[in-house]
Amino acid sequence: MKYLKNRTTWTWVVYILLVVSTAFVGYQMYALGVLPDTVLYPFLLILGLVCLIFVLLNLEFKHSKKITNTVLAISLILSCAYMLGAYYIFRTNGTLASITAIKNTNDNNISVIVMSESDIDSLENLSGKKVGILKNIDKGGTEKALEQIQKEMPVEFEQVELDSVPQEAMALYNGDVDAVILNEAYRTNVTELEDYADFSTRTRVIFQAHFKTSATNEALAVSDVTTKPYNILISGNDTYGDVGELSRSDVNMVVTVNPMTSTVLLTSIPRDSYIPVDCGDAYACAEGELDKITHTGINGITSTKRTVEKLLDIEINYTFRVNFSSVTNIVDSLGGIDIEVPEGQAVETFYADSTLEGVTEGWNHLDGERALSFARERYAYIDGDNQRVRNQQMVLKAIFNKATSPEIIVNYISLLKALESAFDTTLSQDEITDFIKYQIQAIPDWKFESYQVSGDGDTLFCPSLGQEAYVTVLDQNTVALAHDKIMAVLDGKDADEVTEAEPKESTEDIYQQIPESYEYNNETGTDYYDPSWYYEEPQWDVQVPEDSGLPTEPPVEEPENPGQSVEDPSQVPEG
Repeated sequence: MKYLKNRTTWTWVVYILLVVSTAFVGYQMYALGVLPDTVLYPFLLILGLVCLIFVLLNLEFKHSKKITNTVLAISLILSCAYMLGAYYIFRTNGTLASITAIKNTNDNNISVIVMSESDIDSLENLSGKKVGILKNIDKGGTEKALEQIQKEMPVEFEQVELDSVPQEAMALYNGDVDAVILNEAYRTNVTELEDYADFSTRTRVIFQAHFKTSATNEALAVSDVTTKPYNILISGNDTYGDVGELSRSDVNMVVTVNPMTSTVLLTSIPRDSYIPVDCGDAYACAEGELDKITHTGINGITSTKRTVEKLLDIEINYTFRVNFSSVTNIVDSLGGIDIEVPEGQAVETFYADSTLEGVTEGWNHLDGERALSFARERYAYIDGDNQRVRNQQMVLKAIFNKATSPEIIVNYISLLKALESAFDTTLSQDEITDFIKYQIQAIPDWKFESYQVSGDGDTLFCPSLGQEAYVTVLDQNTVALAHDKIMAVLDGKDADEVTEAEPKESTEDIYQQIPESYEYNNETGTDYYDPSWYYEEPQWDVQVPEDSGLPTEPPVEEPENPGQSVEDPSQVPEG
C-alpha cells in the first residue's frame, strides 16, 4: 500500500509538471508573437490536447503498471522538452527586447595617452608636463576630459594646442609633448598613417574620461512593415566592444524594402565619399562642410543618417548599427561559416590582420576573425572597395545559410547571446516580430537588387582630421541614379529598370564647395597612403618618395577579372 501511495504521489507530481510546462511554453510562444494567428492558435490547442490526453490516459489505466509507467515516462520527457523550449523562447524574447531598446545617448571615451616607455603612470605625474590637445577638432570632448581630469586629480600642466590628429601623434612621438588628450573615436585615424601604424602598441592610456551625449535617432516608422515600403540604413563601425561607442562608419548601406513586390535593393556608399556633413547630435562638428562619410560615425549614427538622406535625397525610416565584434561574435556562435571564393580572388594574407591565414579558391571554413578580415579586405584587390562589398555580401549570405540550417539547434543559445550585443536598431520589437510573422505566413520569394555609388579618388582637406586625406569625389550621375533606383523600388518598380538619371549638380560643383579659406597644414612628418591610389589610374600623379618602398609606376595591365587579388600585395602599405 505504501508503494502504491508513493507511486500515486510521484505520478501526480509529473502530471502537474506537464500541465505547468505546457502552460509556460504556450504563454512564451504567445508573448513572442512571431507565429501568425492561423498557426499560433492551432499550435496552442494541440499543446493543450496533448496535455489533456496524457492526464486522461493516467486516470484510465491507473491500475496497469506497464501502461502507467510508459505514459509517465513520455509525460516526463514532454515536460522537459517544453521547459527547454520555453527557455529558448524566453531568451529569444529577451534578445529582441535588448536589440530594439531605444538608446538615447552616445558613449564617448577620451584618453590621456603617453608613450609606453614614459615614466608617467598617473594623472599626478602630469604636473608641470606638456600635454597636447586638439585646437579645433572635438573641442567639446577635450573640454569634458579636462573637467574630469581636474575632478579626479587637480593638477597643473601646460596645454599645447595642435591643429590635427596626426600632429598630436607626431608631437608625442618626437617628445614635443609628454602626453596627448585624444578621443578614442580618432584612434584609427592615427593608426592608418604609415608612420604611426604602431600607435596602439607604442603608447598606453593612463586615464580615460567617459561621458555620454544625447542622441535623437528616432525611427520614421511606417504604419505596417509587412505592406509599406521603407528604407533602412546599415552603419558598420570600425571598433570592437560596445556597439554604441562612437567611431568611424566604414560600412554605409541603404536597404530599401518593398514587401508588396518582395523586392530588396542594397545601395552602397563608399566609406571615403567626400560629401557635405550633417552633424546630427554632435556639438563639435563642421556642419555642412565636405568630409568623408566614414567620419560621420564619430558624430553618431544620427549624423550618418542625415548625411545620407541629404546625399541621396531620400528619407530613412530605420537604422541598424553594428561593429567588428558583431561579426566575430555571431560567426563564432554559429561554429564558423563556409564561403566559396571564386577563381582569381584568393588572398594569401589579409591586410586587416596579417597574422591570419587568408582564403583559397573554392570552399573555406572561416571563424569569426577570418570572416571579419575577409569582409574588410579591399587592399588585396584591384577592384578595392567594390570587391569588399562583394565579400561582405558573401559573409552575410553564409551567416544566413548557417543560421537557417539544422545546425542552429546546437548553437541557438550562443547565437542569442551574441545577438544581444551585436547591434542596435530603431525597429521596434513589434515591427520585427510582425515581419517574422509575415515571412512565416506569406513565404515571399524575395528579389535582391544592388547598386553602388562611385567616383574618383583625390586628396582633399578633411575637417575632422585637420589635414588632407584620400577621398572619393562622387560621380553625381551615380548619386542621381541611386536616388531614382531607390524611389523606383519604393514605388513598386524594379531598380534594374532605371538606367539613367539627371544629376542635380556636376562633379565640378563639388570642388567649388571647398572653402578657399582652408589652411592646410601637412607638415606632420607623415604621408597618408591609401592603397587604392596605386590601383586607380588618375592617382599616378601622386609623388611617391623613393625610400617609401612603394611602387612608382602603375600596373602594366589589369587582369580580366576585376575582383582578382593583387599579385604582389607586399607592395601596398598596411593600414
